[in-house]
Formats: sequence, structure tokens, C-alpha cells
Amino acid sequence: MRAAKWITATTFCLSAIPALAQVGQAAQSATTPAPTIPMLPIVTVEGHYDNAVGSSNAASQGMVRGELLQDLPLLRPGEILETVPGLVVTQHSGDGKANQYFLRGYNLDHGTDFATSVDGVSVNMPTNAHGQGYSDLNFLIPELVDHIDYRKGPYFAQNGDFASAGSADIRYRKSLAHNIIDLTGGAYGYRRALMAGSLQLTQPPQDGSDIAAVGQGPVLLGALEVMRNNGPWALKEDMHKTNALLRLSDGNLAKGWSIDGIYYDAKWNSTDQVPLELIEAGQLGRFSALDPTDGGESGRARLSGEWHSHDASGYTRISAYAEHYRLKLWSNFTFFELRPATGDQFQQAESRNILGTQIVKGWTHGLLGHDSTTELGLQVRHDNIDVSLKNSEARIPFETVSDDKVSETLAGLYLQNTTIWSDWLRTLVGVRADRVNMDMTSYSLPQNSGSAAGSRVSPKLSLIFGPWAKTEFFVNAGKGFHSNDARGVINTIDPTTGTPASPVPALAGSSGKEIGVRTEIIDGLQSSLALWSLDSDSEIIYAADSSIGSTSPNGASKRHGIEWNNHWIVNRWLLLDADFAWTHARYAKMNDNDALGNMIPNAVSKVALLRLTLQRLGPWSAGLETRYIGPYPLAQDGSLTAQSAIVTNLRLQRQITPQVSLSMDALNLFNRQYYDIAYQQDYQVSPGAGAVPSGVTVHPGEPRQLRLTLRLSY
Repeated sequence: MRAAKWITATTFCLSAIPALAQVGQAAQSATTPAPTIPMLPIVTVEGHYDNAVGSSNAASQGMVRGELLQDLPLLRPGEILETVPGLVVTQHSGDGKANQYFLRGYNLDHGTDFATSVDGVSVNMPTNAHGQGYSDLNFLIPELVDHIDYRKGPYFAQNGDFASAGSADIRYRKSLAHNIIDLTGGAYGYRRALMAGSLQLTQPPQDGSDIAAVGQGPVLLGALEVMRNNGPWALKEDMHKTNALLRLSDGNLAKGWSIDGIYYDAKWNSTDQVPLELIEAGQLGRFSALDPTDGGESGRARLSGEWHSHDASGYTRISAYAEHYRLKLWSNFTFFELRPATGDQFQQAESRNILGTQIVKGWTHGLLGHDSTTELGLQVRHDNIDVSLKNSEARIPFETVSDDKVSETLAGLYLQNTTIWSDWLRTLVGVRADRVNMDMTSYSLPQNSGSAAGSRVSPKLSLIFGPWAKTEFFVNAGKGFHSNDARGVINTIDPTTGTPASPVPALAGSSGKEIGVRTEIIDGLQSSLALWSLDSDSEIIYAADSSIGSTSPNGASKRHGIEWNNHWIVNRWLLLDADFAWTHARYAKMNDNDALGNMIPNAVSKVALLRLTLQRLGPWSAGLETRYIGPYPLAQDGSLTAQSAIVTNLRLQRQITPQVSLSMDALNLFNRQYYDIAYQQDYQVSPGAGAVPSGVTVHPGEPRQLRLTLRLSY
């Protein structure tokens, strides 16, 4: 049945090719010479997305320009990923914690199955204290982002672990047009200061050398961000964040290098999800907490570098990085159900050192008389992790549940070929092989010490047809994977229950396919439509009702859906973006995971985003964005459902002088009451209360708030 649907859809798309070709010919023949008119100054209008026909290998692939982020009001740094069509970013805890991500019917928790990197360095954390693939983007500085390359589905050989649903590579600028100082103040004690600038260390050559070939000389880029925030919570969030970046770079796209150093430190209190019934009964304030001692702290220090060279014969890219990362979270999701005397708070902590490298070599050559490029890549990452789970009371640990030292190495080798067979057909064929080795020493349960390994081979294929009448068609297929937490792979005893553990594979596979179309047949409008499916061998879900509040593997799953994305440059001052996504997500087996039904909890089925941007209206500009998240199941049997959510944000900017500008962000403009996240969860709200076996806990979206930013440019 599924195969028949795909054959029918493919036939439909391919049958449209001749018709579109005729449209293009008719449009060309109908063209008549235009009368001579006076020449006006040329005004270049650039859109928010660089998704032109011929720029990608899938309808769901694209690039977000950094200019879009300057027009958007952002509640949190991680929300820059909402510029990826169909992706939603929320939060279920304090703002120092990684966000919740939703894409293609996945509750990606904090990053699982969506690979995120910044300048080629992976952000996802395997065998993380809180959740597998944890992706914390709070160290990101949106003003420095040059562009975001995004892909969806497991169709691209350069993407490995955590990239089944998709990936995003965020790229920082090498320099700034102007040095800036931003001073921001807003509701609930929000304060932020950003200083960023770049410096040309040497003068360009004066001997007639080609600047485009040799570059402008070394450039130093620096940024320092300090932020404080309490939020609308009854328990003040007391968020303290310090963030710094230093980059030295030289060269150009043809040949160059860069060295980066970053530092990030954050501390916060958190209001985690609370029982919905208490809010609705008026027994608990909407922004109140049940455990006033929840919170966290996190930090990272990274040194990275890259070198690249590109000429007529091919290209070479080499990068390497070293990073120290730490995380400590205090959470309480069941309140007094497990330990009435002390409360159920637990501490998740980790400290890790990471080493990684990537080497890519590409060759341009002929293949059976056609232009072709072959790319060979090697990716290696090693994590040395101290990770623990402890029961705590008021942030003071009193009992060790698990305490482990993990050494984990993941290596991937891929080969990918792009060939242009004709002016209407090109192919992208690839394969990658990955292997992970895990070693663990358990200090709390020695019988859990051991080692494990896993490997997978993942083929990829893309066919691109066209363009005809500014329209092209795509057929994509591939296999991918995500790694599992080393503790879940190696443990023989479940440390939370003391019972025998059920081991999981080190690498869990996925299989995806997609057909799509992208067109620019209407001038100024980039529009794409994708029909896709994605099957996973193992579903990683967030176990909010467990005693550890972390991710855990469940049964196999099947998803399919439709995405329709539109980016329209209406005229020189108006841009419109409209993205819509629908997903059908189910477990592959009915009544799997020892539960009735086959619905996947927290699998969002409908997502929409509408964005309007006004530019260059004299000294004024503005950005208005509305996001919709449809209802989604909380229980596998569909008995509990979360409500839909709509939120609108506005940014209004005025250029006062060439060096001074003022902007106002109105977040949740219409002050709608909604929930960022909801879970089915067991809990007990006090030592004397009865346990609720299947309740609903929620984390509210923040109310309307204003933020004003003064920018000084020099």
C-alpha cells in the first residue's frame, strides 16, 4: 500500500514535467519587446532564504541567510532554528537548559535525531547526563550568524549521527561591516549587553596583487555577551549568562583558514512542568513551581580551527576541535511520589572532554564524458565523559544511583559523487560507514562495567530533474542512524530499579525517502513541496514520568508527511514567508512498549509559520511572525491530547542616525495563554496527597513582554 502511494505520487510529479516545459515555451513565445523607458538606479533586494532552483539536491534542503535573524524577535537563542521550515523550538524548564525541538513528527527532546553544528563542530552530546543527543544552543550569538545550511532526511553522506530527521550547520561571520554595542532591557528583569567587532590586522596588498585570490589579510573577530533574566516565574529564574568568542581568520573561499575560541558559562533556577489540574483548579499559579530548588548550571570552552583550499582540480577541507563541556541539572518531575520524606528531586551531572576532526577531499573530473565531482570524507569524534545520577534534596545529593566513566569514539567514512548527466538530470550518490566503540567503568555498580561496539553502512541516492520553466524535481532516498546512550547499551543492571536491564544496540538505524518539487515560475517566489517518509528502528522518547527524567528507547516507528514552503520577495520593501507541515506518526507495532495503542507521545502532526518583513521604509523596518503548533497525543492510546498553541512576535526598528538605531521586540504580542510543552506523567504533589497515575504536566509559554535594544555602530 505504501509503495503504491509512492509510485502514484512519483508518477504525478514526473507527468507534470512536459506540461511545465510547454508553459515555459509559451511564456517565452508570448514575450514582446518592451518600450524604452528611462533607466532607474538598480536596487538589489535579497530574500531571507537562498533556495533558488539549482541550489540544492532536495526540495527540503536550503540555506537561511543571517539577515533574517536581524529582522526576527527571539525569546531565546535556540529559536534561530525556527527559521528551518517546519521546525519548532520550545522549552520545558529553565532557559539555561537545551530547548525542545520538534520536526517531522519527532519530539527531538533536546536534539536527538536532529544534528546541529556551529562552524562544523557538533553541538549534540552522546551519552549525555540528561538526554541522548542533548543539543544546547544557549551559547549562540544570533548577531554573528552568517547563514544556516539545513537538510532534512537521511539523504546526504556527510551527515552521520543524529541526522535522521535532519541537520543544521550554523555558520558565523568572519567579519562585521560595523562594530556594534547592543544594550537591551525588558520585562521581568531582562538585561543584555553585547559588544562585537572585527579588526583588519594588516593592510591589503598594495603591489597590484589580486585581492580576490590572496584575501584581505588576517581579520580578528571578537564578541562578548552578558545576560541576566528572571522571567515571569514566581520563582525568579535568576539566569546569569556570560558568553565570549574570539576568531582569527585569513583568506577567502578559494583558500583560507580560521582559529576560534569560545567560552560560555550559565547558572539558573528553573520552573519545570507542573500538574495541569492544579493550574485549572486555581490551586497553583500559572507560573509557579512545586520544587523551588530546581535549576542548573552549564559551561563550555572550545578551541577549533579549519583550513580549506579550492581550485579547478578539486578541494580540501581540514578541521579539528577540542572542547570541555559541563552540565549539572536539578529536576523534580514526580514531586513526592517516589520519596515522600525528601521529595523526588535528582541531580544529573556530567563533565566531558571532546576531541574531533574532519578531513574532506574532493576531486572534479569527468565520468563517461560528463562533469563529475567525487568527495571522500573522514569524521572522528572522541568523548571522555564522567556522568552521574544522584538523588538530591534542595540540590544536595544524598544517594548515588549511578556514577560512570565513559569513553566513546565514533568514526565515519563517506564517499559521495555528484554527476551532471545532462542539462536536465544530475545525480548525487553516496555511502557512509560508521563505527562506534564504547567503554564504561561503573563506580556505583561494578557489574555494569564493560564495553560495546556497533557499526552501520548507510547508502544514499538523489535524482534531480530539470529545470523546466524555472522548476525542478527531486527523488531522494537513504539510510541513517542515531547512537544510543552507552549506559543503555552496556548496563546489565538497571541502576534505578536494581532489576536486569534490557540492552539496546549501539547504533539504531533509520530509512527515509522523499519526492519533491521546487519552482520559481512566479518571479520573486521560491516555493517547494515535499512528500516524505521516515522509518526508525528505535524511537527515542523523553521519559518524563520515570525516576530519572531522561530519554529512553522505545519500539520502531513509521512516519510520513507533507511540507510546503514559500518565500516571496513581493517588492523592494516587503518579504513574506509561509511554511506548512503535516505529519502522520505511529509506532510500527500496535500495543508496543507494554502500552495500548500505537500513537507516539508528543509527535506534533501540524506546524505552520507565517512571517512578514518590512524593509527600508525610510528609517523604519519591522518583522512579524506567527507560529502554530497543532494538538498532539500525550498517551500511546490517544486518551490524552495537548492543546494547540499560537504565538505571535513583533520586532519594530528605527534607524535614528547612521550610527544609532532603536528596536522594540513584543514577544507573545497578543498575550495568548498557551503551553510550551505537555506530558503524560505520574506524580504526587505532596507527601500526604494521593498519587496520580496518569496525569498531565505542563510548562506554560511566557506572557507578553517588551524588550528595547539600543544599538551603537562604529
